[in-house]
Amino acid sequence: MNVQKFELVVIGSGPGGEGAAMQACKHGKSVAVIEQAMQIGGNCTHRGTIPSKALRYAIFQMTELNHHPLYREAGISASFSFAHLRRSAGSVITRQVDMRQTFYERNRVPVISGHAQFVDANTVEAVQEDGARSRVSADAFVIATGARPYRPPGVDFNHPHIFDSDTILDLKETPQSITIYGAGVVGCEYTSMFRNLGCKVNLVNTREKLLEFLDDEVIDALSYHMRDRGVLLRHGEEYERIEGHPDGVVLYLKSGKQLKTDILLWANGRTGNTDHLGLENLGITPNSRGQLDVNENLQTTVPHIYAVGDVIGFPALASAAYSQGRSASTHFCEGKLDHAPTKSIPTGIYTSPEISSLGRTERELTEAKIPYEVGHSQFKSLARAQITGQTVGMLKLLFHRETLEILGIHCFGQNASEIIHIGQAIMMQPGANNTLMYFINTTFNYPTMAEAYRVAALNGYNRLF
Repeated sequence: MNVQKFELVVIGSGPGGEGAAMQACKHGKSVAVIEQAMQIGGNCTHRGTIPSKALRYAIFQMTELNHHPLYREAGISASFSFAHLRRSAGSVITRQVDMRQTFYERNRVPVISGHAQFVDANTVEAVQEDGARSRVSADAFVIATGARPYRPPGVDFNHPHIFDSDTILDLKETPQSITIYGAGVVGCEYTSMFRNLGCKVNLVNTREKLLEFLDDEVIDALSYHMRDRGVLLRHGEEYERIEGHPDGVVLYLKSGKQLKTDILLWANGRTGNTDHLGLENLGITPNSRGQLDVNENLQTTVPHIYAVGDVIGFPALASAAYSQGRSASTHFCEGKLDHAPTKSIPTGIYTSPEISSLGRTERELTEAKIPYEVGHSQFKSLARAQITGQTVGMLKLLFHRETLEILGIHCFGQNASEIIHIGQAIMMQPGANNTLMYFINTTFNYPTMAEAYRVAALNGYNRLF
């Protein structure tokens, strides 16, 4: 069999794979990408971030129209099925695929079709569905195969009323009720979407709090607004079994509770796509969830084989995956990394309202005994929020009492994932440039949501005296 030779081979064309491939190209390396799907883009483009966020926006547009007083006075309303709203993502996906295809073509990176399997530490075989095979060898590899929803044994995912976060996108009709098992990022995002569609929602959380990695004040705000919207939250629960029926699904909990709804969405965990990669031939062993352990340079136990993105677990964000991919390639090309690849990556959670955060929480700062202070800006007090009607939310700044260094930024409200980047740009500045005084001394356009930084900074500064 003829073997093509490259300096770097990337397995997977999602954000992590794309970042790795493009960065290596910029260093002048010969690069190839292996992708088993029919189109490039990975789960992010086809089953995850892009379609789910496009669906969320379509739901937002419909609910905004139905709640806007001007349209209500005119008797104008809209009602679309889940499937109709979902179709709005189709054109976005097509544009994303076409755009990304040009990246590989422009940089002369061949995309080899097939499922990748390591033959040895420097050779990978791509196996297509029809059995056709091709081999490539490389000096280094980046595994960017992503992850899929975890499917526990004993749950019938072929039942027409039982879904995971991939198959839920194929839902034909809007249900009247839904149970969502798992209150992580995916579970919370879909809880907001289905509640905005008017569904009765049970959110079953296996932990004691929602999204425990967030600041406690944000967690409390999210819980309050979910309950205020009518979501039934059940914390500290574990499932015993799930029974699918012709007219719905019954979730039996170990506590003795029984929840019957039209459909059930399993959103409890993800599994790394490391199946049948031939890693056992290299001495690389995935953990129980199929994820790969890497060091600070994103190297596996075999130094010239890197892994990035969801296949290595937390933070499992598209933005983080792309940054990790670039970092892995940089380390391969230069032999070193100047910064941690995920240090400056904010979380972006597309609940209603949105959540975004960067840096440390109050809980972490208290445990570390760091003297900090808090500055708040309530969106309901901002002119721009009053104009747009999006008054739910806040911006919270955590800063050092003595140096005024920004230690954490936490935003809850409409467009939080955009607002966070203003603070991110300052927080990442070196030394004395990263202080509360920037926000106090800077003039922001008025009225804007960016003004929240000045309000929060002044609020916190006034607490010092």
